[in-house]
Amino acid sequence: MSETLLTPIEIGLTAAIVAIENHEPLILTARGADGLAGLPFGPFDAVSHRTFEIGLRAWVEQQAGLRLGYVEQLYTFGDRGRHAEAGDTGAHMVSIGYLALTRPVDGELAANGASFAPWYRFFPWEDWRDEPPAIIARDIIPALTKWAEEETPETTRALPRKDRVRFYFGLDGAPWDEERVLDRYELLYEAGLIEEARRDGRPAALARKTLPPLGTSMRFDHRRILATAIARLRAKLKYRPVVFELLPAEFTLTELQHTVEAISGRHLHKQNFRRLVEMEALVEPTGVMSTQTGGRPAALYRFRREVLQERPAPGLRVRSRR
Repeated sequence: MSETLLTPIEIGLTAAIVAIENHEPLILTARGADGLAGLPFGPFDAVSHRTFEIGLRAWVEQQAGLRLGYVEQLYTFGDRGRHAEAGDTGAHMVSIGYLALTRPVDGELAANGASFAPWYRFFPWEDWRDEPPAIIARDIIPALTKWAEEETPETTRALPRKDRVRFYFGLDGAPWDEERVLDRYELLYEAGLIEEARRDGRPAALARKTLPPLGTSMRFDHRRILATAIARLRAKLKYRPVVFELLPAEFTLTELQHTVEAISGRHLHKQNFRRLVEMEALVEPTGVMSTQTGGRPAALYRFRREVLQERPAPGLRVRSRR
């Protein structure tokens, strides 16, 4: 009886490493031999690393000179072809994605070609801080609407295309949900509107003569991993005090608000935000004033760690002005 030969599996660790600088959310990227930006990636060595997280922290420190603080496992990404090239017969790469939070590092990073880049460069339709991004009405909705109209009645989806477009992009009275980052990316991928879909040979993308300029593409499936990380962090803001991992030990309330806005991609009402911070009792005054604000001195605050023992889900359940 002949035995079926199974494709060998290799395990990699991929990190979406987030920092905030000048009110902008940044993601650590490393440029590959193909010239595309990607997330830092390293293999898991079961001999050297007792756990996946230990392995992740070790190679990030070795390659990028960063000592990570908050680290959280996201998901296992193992779709066929995610790391394959045409004609590949080698081991299939399965990657365990992580969300990691850090603070900007002065000086050069240790890794060759590693640098922090604004995450809205890869997801320009997600930044609603000033106004709804023009790219949505100009490029995305017309293309998605046409694609939705081409759907056949035999679809097996629970929701038809037109409903998913409406729900995910906040059309016809549906609210914009900032946490649906991955849903929006997957919809654009399914419709063949982004370069990753063309690279993967998706029929919807190959049928198009041109693709709209919908953000900067990334290596392999790294933009999908980054979308997962952004969605997780936006959700986490509301029930965990993770935002303080991205701030200095002492900060003004304005700096706190700008950081929350940067992550959520939404503009917040100043007085409502401050009332929420006071009600949630997440911070306490230091008694010191900052003179680095460019205007009148502002009070400095710090994270009140006692809140972690006081209730199970301390966070900022913010509401935007839209």
